[in-house]
Amino acid sequence: MSQEAVPEQAAVPAQPKGLLQQMEELMAALNADLSQLDADLSGSRAPVSIEGTDPV
Repeated sequence: MSQEAVPEQAAVPAQPKGLLQQMEELMAALNADLSQLDADLSGSRAPVSIEGTDPV
């Protein structure tokens, strides 16, 4: 039988992340994405004026 070269895994952390840490990082990334989406959507809206009031 021939032996095929198996690539070694690249840079495995010394200690795997815990589930809580992974979830915190994912929630932080999601929060940043949602904040950016909110800013994008808020910037694209024209101010709505109700008769007799100034747009804020």
